[in-house]
Amino acid sequence: MNSNPINNNRSQSDRLNQRPPHGRTNYVPGNRPVGATSSPNRKTSAGSNGRSRRNHPQKRRSTTAPALTHRMTTTNEKNPVIPEVMDDDTVRVIPVSGVEEIGRNMIIVETKDDIVVIDAGFQFVTEESNAPGINYILPNTQYLEERKHKIRALIVTHGHLDHIGGIPFIIERIGNPAIYTQYLTSLMILKRQEEFPHIEPVNMNVIKEGESFTVGKMRIKTFPVTHSIPDAMGVCVETKHGDVVITGDIKLVHEDGKVVVEERASWEKVGLNKNLVLLCDSTNADREGFSASEERVYETLDNIIASATGRLIIGTFASQFDRLINIIKTCEKLGKKVVLEGRSIKTNIDIAIQAKLIEVQPHTFISPSDIGDYPSDKIVILSTGAQGEEFAALMRMATDKHKFVTLNERDTVVLSSSIIPGNEIAVQKLKDNIYRKNVRVVNYKGSHVHSSGHGNAGELVWIHQAVKPRFLIPVHGHHYHLKSHMYAAIENGFPKENIVVPDNGTIIDIKNGTEMIRHSIKIPTEMVLVDGFTVGTRQEVVLRDRLSLAQDGMFVIIATVNNKTGKLRKSPDIISRGFVYLRENQQLLSEARVLIKRTVEKHTEKMNPLDLDYVKDQLSDVVSGFLMQKTQKTPMVIPVLIGI
Repeated sequence: MNSNPINNNRSQSDRLNQRPPHGRTNYVPGNRPVGATSSPNRKTSAGSNGRSRRNHPQKRRSTTAPALTHRMTTTNEKNPVIPEVMDDDTVRVIPVSGVEEIGRNMIIVETKDDIVVIDAGFQFVTEESNAPGINYILPNTQYLEERKHKIRALIVTHGHLDHIGGIPFIIERIGNPAIYTQYLTSLMILKRQEEFPHIEPVNMNVIKEGESFTVGKMRIKTFPVTHSIPDAMGVCVETKHGDVVITGDIKLVHEDGKVVVEERASWEKVGLNKNLVLLCDSTNADREGFSASEERVYETLDNIIASATGRLIIGTFASQFDRLINIIKTCEKLGKKVVLEGRSIKTNIDIAIQAKLIEVQPHTFISPSDIGDYPSDKIVILSTGAQGEEFAALMRMATDKHKFVTLNERDTVVLSSSIIPGNEIAVQKLKDNIYRKNVRVVNYKGSHVHSSGHGNAGELVWIHQAVKPRFLIPVHGHHYHLKSHMYAAIENGFPKENIVVPDNGTIIDIKNGTEMIRHSIKIPTEMVLVDGFTVGTRQEVVLRDRLSLAQDGMFVIIATVNNKTGKLRKSPDIISRGFVYLRENQQLLSEARVLIKRTVEKHTEKMNPLDLDYVKDQLSDVVSGFLMQKTQKTPMVIPVLIGI
């Protein structure tokens, strides 16, 4: 029996195999880090069970792209000249991306001499992205590439992919600056870097929450925040006229809307500084009051695990470290076996063990092939796929495609996650397939099996009042999230004239600590895409062709032409894919062949030598017009003329 199915291959991140002592480290593959920092003792909420308070779920899948074999050259956008920061009395803040969408978070803080970059995430492609075949969307780093000599550090607030996912793709483009982050986040970054062995090793500096450090002339202070993953932190960038405070993703630990003492103390300590501007998470700003407590989720899941009379399958985000850890500990107390299904869950549990976040008893984990060796009520399966991903473990179980798990009426499926916008149809298909098995399904709408890692409007207003900034810039969310954040702040006394709601690339300068200027021009914001093995700006022709093929299909013409006479040697062959079914459209096919023959021979008449490229262009135009007239469709017409 395999007692531990987790991947135990020793790798780059595995060399950080112990929680290191306090301090920083420059990480080089093959060397043990010297003086790497540990995370401090995790703060706990007011509950008596002593569970960590820094853990709530983030809505992101954990996958990575293949290693790149080459990189596309990005094209320069024709933008007006952007004024430089020329004096010590100006602080520039630029949300590069992440403020017109959920994902690919990146913020720039710039002074006359220095730039620090906060986070470098990516965004998963949705149908709304209108980018078929694209793997991820990245922040546009053209502004940074042109000023890489000023970049002093990349500071990462936490380990979710919408904050770290872009690092392997953009780190070299911006000069491979030193990375500063906490221990768990560093492990997650290094684990991803292993899949990109062709790039230079990152310069990793592991810091402790609450620690301060200096890069260039900038002093950076960090502070602990609560999110859905351990080792999340906020950042304060000291400037001449006050601090730029960046929260990262946040929520508050509270009891019925009353912030617990330890949480309150952390934020009030930040508020003791002279805070110039607050850049604050807005993801749940459209929801009133305070968000649900993660402790209630723990209690609900504990009860479900204890009362399960058959197998229990829990679908959740792999990044919900503390929720996964809580489930595993509960299973150990109840004598149940845990099956890890999904690469990202196995990887993150491996990282949690390496980071000493959990110690697993021998034989707690079993292989899926050993499920039949135990009573069904002793089996708990932790699975990826709660967002309805087609090839994830949960969907394979629901469609009888899983090698070892076939759902039956005694099973219970818990969907311990909310639905990521854009995944509604996929999740509905997943639930339909599960219900066809007459399986009991528990989700967040009917039971407290999930809570968000982002604070509601009431929590954000509380943070404004604790931090007491002069200016406010809502970040992280769609425009309606940012505007909802603004309205909540104004309703609670924040001056409207001191709030800027940015778009991606908005340049915001704060002069003399008293005046906030929103420039009319923006930094380049053209989407940067990961397309298989390539990275670059949106290739309009490629994507347009993909959309055309998806919508109207293609019409391929293959004809042989006599090089001497310009006549067709035989009737042209025609291939249709995604356009019309040729066997049922013989009349159209016959007319097309006649038109093709007439068009080719018309344009080759008296042409010596033959210019088949010119003829192909003319043929494509004529046939496209003909097909549009006959079918009201515009397939991609691809003529192939062979001179013989």
